[in-house]
Amino acid sequence: MINPQLLDELARLDAQGLRRTRRMLQSPQGACVRADGREYLSYCSNDYLGLANHPALVEAACEGARLYGVGAGASHLVSGHSVAHAQLESELARFVGLPQALLFSTGYLANLAAVTALIGRDGTVYADKLNHASLNDAALLARARFRRYPHLDLTRLESMLATDRQDGRRKLVATDAVFSMDGDIAPLPQLLALCERHDAWLLVDDAHGFGVLGEGKGALAAVGLNSPRVIYMATLGKAAGVAGAFVAGAHEVIETLLQKARSYIYTTAAPPLLAHVLSRALRIMHDESWRRTHVLELVQSLRKQLRLARWRLLESATPIQALVIGDNCEALRVSDGLRERGIWVPAIRPPTVPPGTARLRISLSAAHSPEDVAQLVAALHDLGAQPADGVQQGG
Repeated sequence: MINPQLLDELARLDAQGLRRTRRMLQSPQGACVRADGREYLSYCSNDYLGLANHPALVEAACEGARLYGVGAGASHLVSGHSVAHAQLESELARFVGLPQALLFSTGYLANLAAVTALIGRDGTVYADKLNHASLNDAALLARARFRRYPHLDLTRLESMLATDRQDGRRKLVATDAVFSMDGDIAPLPQLLALCERHDAWLLVDDAHGFGVLGEGKGALAAVGLNSPRVIYMATLGKAAGVAGAFVAGAHEVIETLLQKARSYIYTTAAPPLLAHVLSRALRIMHDESWRRTHVLELVQSLRKQLRLARWRLLESATPIQALVIGDNCEALRVSDGLRERGIWVPAIRPPTVPPGTARLRISLSAAHSPEDVAQLVAALHDLGAQPADGVQQGG
């Protein structure tokens, strides 16, 4: 039966330039990819260190499959916890310099676990307005009191914490370390100081900093932060090039997650072969530091070369470079114009970003070359010189 209400809703998305589509990737991730039958220079992937198709990791996947098969077969607490998982958890804890780590299949599940297991309906979650959706959903699922402060507005956050100081609730401040759509970095030392002053935990989602910042060890290492108040989450499908996530922190925090986190207890463990691959990835991240150096040099090169009067490049020292277009439909037209030139940069629109801030999200990788960046810059300069309604419409 056709549902007219759903058809009307989809038509409204089309009219607002908010309808999403999927493109079919037909190659491994890399600087150049094949999608929908065409070759593109790609700036879409979070594969910041260029590891997603690293030959050593491909070989490690084959080796892991031979050692452990292709499926875990059960949850970690039944019979799905492999020696490969245990080894990786120990390696991750050492890598980021925290007492203990716990693996999850995705960053979304990891954030759900950390918030719901530690903060219940009698607690309060304080969240930056631009946090990732998984942190917001986790607070709602925990049925906690949920208070959001304006982006990076520590004065407002402190006012909230001070107002709630005597309410007896357990408190948790949740923040992205690197904000995924802007590329800016949270002031973690100042956030921790507020948490210490007001007896709160600090949950740091370092999905986009792990592997890139702090000599690869992440945002905490970049600023020398180490505190039992910190709960650290990082993903393993971005800079690490594979899949999954982990939460690291004090022993009692990790044990609480293991005992109480529903998104850990009631899901099948990730294939142990992936843990085997990730152990190899950590060694590459440590040994091949040139990858971090190279991608950060490309960031500086892009920012130095790109000079656009009509669009605004947000401040960011990370591989996430956000070019704010503003209008949803124009952002789509610019993305299509790049694609006509063989360059794939996604247009990001509300609700992922605030209304009126539709943008191109340029993701740089160690797999890119300076020539790749120059090609992107030339295409953007060409498109930026055209009138708003003159950007070519792609297919």
